[in-house]
Amino acid sequence: MMTILLYLIVMALVGAMLFLAASAVFGRSEELPPLPPGTTATVLPAEDVTGADVDALRFQQVLRGYKASEVDWALHRLGMEIDSLRAQLGRDEKSEVLVKADAPAKAEASQEAPETESEAKDSQG
Repeated sequence: MMTILLYLIVMALVGAMLFLAASAVFGRSEELPPLPPGTTATVLPAEDVTGADVDALRFQQVLRGYKASEVDWALHRLGMEIDSLRAQLGRDEKSEVLVKADAPAKAEASQEAPETESEAKDSQG
């Protein structure tokens, strides 16, 4: 019985020494100090969000997953970007429709314009 107790004590001491050595060598593996409370390292560009930006997006992990406020913020920003792009697309489509609608009228006007000019010359001459 004494031998088993001695083995357990030696194993606990060896484990503790390995833990302390690993902690001294590797530390907490943080290069920067922790962020102040209420701030986040989650970033997105102000405009023109790309797929690579979304792929690089990282959230702070908490007990039950990701920090909800960071996820909500990122989803809000991405939603605003999508709405902005859809509005811009709608404006572009409307202007394209207007240009296409004006094209036949301008073509008719340009065809009628030479006739009226020639008629004007005939009436003057």
